[in-house]
Amino acid sequence: MTDQLTFTTTLADEPATAALMADLALLIGPGALITLTGDLGAGKTAAARAMIRYLAGDDELEVPSPTFTLAQSYDLPDFPLVHADLYRIGNPSELEEIGLSPLPEGTVVLIEWPERATDALPQDRIDIAFRHDSPQGDTARLAEITGLGKAAAVVARLNSLREFLTEAGHAKSRRERMAGDASTRSYARLHKGERVFILMNSPKRPDGPAVYNGKPYSGAVHLAEDVRPFVAIAGALRGRGISAPKINDADLDHGFLITEDLGRDGVIEGDPPRPIVTRYEAATDLLAALHGQDVPSVLPLAPQVTYTVPTFDVDAMLIEIGLMPEWYLPDRGVQASQVLRGEFLEMWRDLLEAPLATKPTWVIRDYHSPNLLWLPAREGIARVGVIDFQDAVMGPPAYDVVSLAQDARIDVSAAIEQALLDRYVAARQAADADFDAEEFRAHYAIMSAQRNTRLLGTFARLNRRDGKPHYLKHQPRIWDYLHRALAHAALDPLRAWYAANVPPPAGAV
Repeated sequence: MTDQLTFTTTLADEPATAALMADLALLIGPGALITLTGDLGAGKTAAARAMIRYLAGDDELEVPSPTFTLAQSYDLPDFPLVHADLYRIGNPSELEEIGLSPLPEGTVVLIEWPERATDALPQDRIDIAFRHDSPQGDTARLAEITGLGKAAAVVARLNSLREFLTEAGHAKSRRERMAGDASTRSYARLHKGERVFILMNSPKRPDGPAVYNGKPYSGAVHLAEDVRPFVAIAGALRGRGISAPKINDADLDHGFLITEDLGRDGVIEGDPPRPIVTRYEAATDLLAALHGQDVPSVLPLAPQVTYTVPTFDVDAMLIEIGLMPEWYLPDRGVQASQVLRGEFLEMWRDLLEAPLATKPTWVIRDYHSPNLLWLPAREGIARVGVIDFQDAVMGPPAYDVVSLAQDARIDVSAAIEQALLDRYVAARQAADADFDAEEFRAHYAIMSAQRNTRLLGTFARLNRRDGKPHYLKHQPRIWDYLHRALAHAALDPLRAWYAANVPPPAGAV
C-alpha cells in the first residue's frame, strides 16, 4: 500500500499561496512531481507561477498558463522545471507526445488538471487540491496537500516547517530564494517588514551508504549530519568575537533554523570573480587571532546539553583523499590497483603524521569565499562574517589557511596566496615568539595537497553521483593549487608519485 500523508491549510490571499509554494520549493529537488487540482479559478496557475518565480529568483518572470502549449519548460538555477496543463488531453497516451511519459529525468514537474491522466502518473508525488474558502473571503483558498509514496515524507516535513515558521512569527514573512550549496541544506531569506532573516533547512541525512568501516562518508570524515553542530559552533565562534550568525529560532529535531542575516556583501569582486585583497587579509587576521587561542572541544548546545567537536584524525583524512582514486582517477581513464591504492595511502599516512601532531584548533573546513561575508560597520576581525562551519573539527591550524588562500571557487594568484601566508605567519610570530614558521609552511603544503586531492575526488563525485556537473569547472584550478603545494620539499615523494599516476583534469593547463 502506498504511503500517504495529508494536511490542510488556509491561504488568505495570493501572498499566502506564494509562501506555501516557496516553503515547498525549499524542500524538493530534481525529480519531484507536484500535481495541482481544483476548479477553474481555484488558484492552480497562481500557485505554479509563484513556485516558478520563487525558484527563478524573479518576481516579474513571465509565467503564462500552459493551457494551449500544454507544457512549458524553464531552465532554473537549481534544476529544470516543466509546467504542464492536461485540461486538453483526451487520452493519457498523449503524455508521450508532450514529453511527460516518461517524466523528464532530473526535472521538477508541475501538472495542472492531473485527473486527465492520473493512472499514467507516478505514485510518488505531491498533490495539492485548491478550493474556494468562502467564509474567509473571496480571495481565500483551502489547500489540501497530500504526499504519496516517497513524497509523503516531504509533505510531513512541509507541515513541520509551516508550524515552525508560524511559531517563530514568520507565517506571513515574504520568502526569497537563496542559492544552495553542495550539501542537502537549503536556504531562504525571510522579509518581515524592514527586517530580514535567514531560514535554514537542514534535514538529518547521512552522506552515502555505510561503506567506510561501517559508516557513511559523512560519519567517517565527521561531516555534520544534523543541525546541532551548527548551533553549538555558532555560539562558540560568537563567544570569541567572530561574526557567526545569531540564532533566533531553532527546531533541532527537524533541522530548521532562523538566523541573523549577515547581508550580501562578500569578499570577492569582478567577472570572473577575484579576491578583494583587503578583505582576504582581514579573513587571514581572523584565523591568526583564533589559532593563537586555546579552544575547547566540548561546547554548550542547549541547557544541560553539550556538543563534542570531532577530531580530524588520520583515518578521516585518508578517507577524504581516497575520493581521488575512487572517483577522479576512473574519470581520467585510470583504474587504481590495490597495490597502487596501498602505496598512495601509506605515503599519505606518513605525511599526515606531522601536521596532526600539532596543537589542534577549530578547523572550520570550508573557510573560503562562498562562506565569508563583509561587515564594514563592525571592527577588526568582526568585519568578517562566517556562515558555514557546521563541519568544524579539531585539527591542524594550517588547514583553514589553505581553504582561504587557495580558494576552491575562484582563482587566487600565487602572489596573493604567498602574501596571505606571509601575513598569517607574521601575525602568529608577533603573538608567540616560539611559533615555528618553517614548520607551519611545511604543514601548509601538506594540508594543501590533502585538501586539493580530496577536492578532485569530491567534484568528480558531485558530477557522477549527484548530477552536479558544474563543479567540474573547478578541477583545473584545484590541479594548479595542488601543484603549488607539491613544489614544497616536504612533498618530494608525493610529487613523483602523482606525476606517474595522476592525470590532469580536462581543461588543465
